[in-house]
Formats: sequence, C-alpha cells, structure tokens
Amino acid sequence: MQTFKTILAITALTASLALSGVSTANAAPKKDFKVAWSIYVGWMPWGYANDHGIVKKWADKYGINIEVTQFNDYVESMNQYTAGAYDAVTLTNMDGLSIPAAGGIDTTAVIVGDFSNGNDAVILKDKTSLSDVKGANVNLVEFSVSHYLLARALESIGSTERDVKVVNTSDADMVAAYQTPDVTAVVTWNPLVSAILETPSAKKVFDSSQIPGEIIDLMVANSDVLKDNPDFGKALAGIWYDTMTVMTADSAEGKAARSAMGTASGTDLAGFEAQMAATKLFDKPADAVAFTASPNLPKTMDLVRNFLFEKGLLGNGAPSADVIGIAFPDGAIHGDKANVKFRFTTEYMDAAAKGTL
Repeated sequence: MQTFKTILAITALTASLALSGVSTANAAPKKDFKVAWSIYVGWMPWGYANDHGIVKKWADKYGINIEVTQFNDYVESMNQYTAGAYDAVTLTNMDGLSIPAAGGIDTTAVIVGDFSNGNDAVILKDKTSLSDVKGANVNLVEFSVSHYLLARALESIGSTERDVKVVNTSDADMVAAYQTPDVTAVVTWNPLVSAILETPSAKKVFDSSQIPGEIIDLMVANSDVLKDNPDFGKALAGIWYDTMTVMTADSAEGKAARSAMGTASGTDLAGFEAQMAATKLFDKPADAVAFTASPNLPKTMDLVRNFLFEKGLLGNGAPSADVIGIAFPDGAIHGDKANVKFRFTTEYMDAAAKGTL
C-alpha cells in the first residue's frame, strides 16, 4: 500500500475533469460495473471471489455484471478510479481521503474489511529501542501509510519528524536497501516486513498493532454510482462476506482458499496465514458495523486528515484540514459540510449482518 507524490498530479487531473464537465457517475441505473483491486493480504479475497464464481453469483442475484480487475500498481488503480474508469476500488482510509476525495470524487466506504494489526512496522538495524531512531535516516515510501506510522511512532516517544530524515524509497527496493550498510532504519509493510526480519540485525521497534484501527483497508465506491445503483453495494457486501466464510473456515476448503490467496500474492500458505495473523480481519459483518459506528473512527480520521494536511496532500492551497468533509454513519461530519467527499456507511454491512442482502 503506497501513496506517492503523483497524487498531486492525480488531484490536478480530476480537478480539470470536473471543470470540463466530465462526470464520473451515471445519473440513471446501469447494469455493468467495474471494480479494481491490488495485491495486499486484506484485498486478496476479491481476486479469489472473482476466480471462484462468488462475484458472478452475487452479480447474477441482482441482475448486474461486475468486472473485477487486478492492478499490479496500487496507485494506478486509485488513479483509474479517480478518473472515473472504475466504479469501485480497494484502498486505505488515508489514501481514500488524499486521492479520490481530494480529487473531488465523492467516495463511500462500502466495506470496512480489516485494519493492519502488525503488518506495518518500524525496523532498526542492531538497535532495540524506538528512541534509537532519533537522528537516523529512515527509508520508507514517502506519504504512504509507512510515513504515517513513523509519525505516530515518533509521537509516542515525544518526538517529531524533525528528529529524523526521511529517505523516499520504493517498496520494490526496500528489502535490498536494508541489506546495504548505509541503511539503518526502515518502515514498511508485509510481506516486506517478514523478509527484512529474517536478517539477524533487524529489530522491530514499533508496529501497527500499537495504533490499532488506524490503518484501515476498504472497498470504496463512487457515491453517485451507489446512490443510483444500491444493488451494486449489496452485491459487493454479499461477495465479501461469502468469501470471508470460505477463507476463514477450519476446513480443507478454507485451507485451499488461503493457499490460493497466498500463491496469488507471491507467498505460500504459511506466509499468507502469518500476514493474516497481523491483520484484524472483519469476517463477521456485525463486527465491521460496530467498528465503523464506533466513536474511535472519527478520532482516527482526524489524525489522518491532519497528517495529510501537514504534508500538503489535501489539494494545492488547502487552507486547513477541514477542506474536505468526512461523513460518518451517525450523520456527523468533520470538515466542510458543503464539501463532503468521503463517507463511511454501515448500510451494506448491516444488511449482511441482518441477512437481508
């Protein structure tokens, strides 16, 4: 999961589309929908569901067609969604706010799928205390959830980013970078965390389990598309929870599903299950509803939006973190009520919990 400086260009692109009158939503109900996803433990169920007929099952139930496409480039998947080429996409809460919402695309979190509970980590070389990061160069994907995790880690010891120097490093280069003598601190996510920790010198000093519920993985959809086509949201919920039932089962079928997801993500069954163990997966819809309706979610989003504002990621010239409105299930809005572009709803997850899909 990563967010690059290119999001500023994406924001500019969508702003120009809006000014030119290009719409990303259809005013009338439609039958064909496109969903984008990318490789990450919490999003592998979408590929599995597509490959094993679960997507078709639910699309057929509602008389629609759903095309599910895997992207090898996470940023590109969000770019395509933001430009209107896709109706829904997998992303994190932070990226949903900084990319489509900041780009003017009204976006709704249909499925709150999981949160990172150890999958993201701060790792030091031959040092065992987080305080040892002070004065170090820290290699990470700039403006990503890794950057956010570092900020929260530093905050936990009364420090700030002024006490370190961030070195922007591609996730593709992270493991190799750690092996070089000059790199003494990295922040990254699984499976890279597991690979780096295989090196004896690597010591994990902080991870996302220490900020539970803050790095959230979502399936979001264009709010206007959802409004005109509520059956699309229902189908997405049906797909997700059907797949959850299969992949979490203590059975041969469940093991086969987890193994398939592991292989598809470049690891094996053991590797995938290790990543699952560091993920709080909302396999039960009632648990997802409770998390999404919790008063902790607005607090988390305040932390996220302030981080993004400080990094200049809420749009050029944004006067404050309030520039984009964020709506919550109870009707509360943080930020500009006249510019709500990011929404959390329990509607579709609640329908799954009640068995009314």
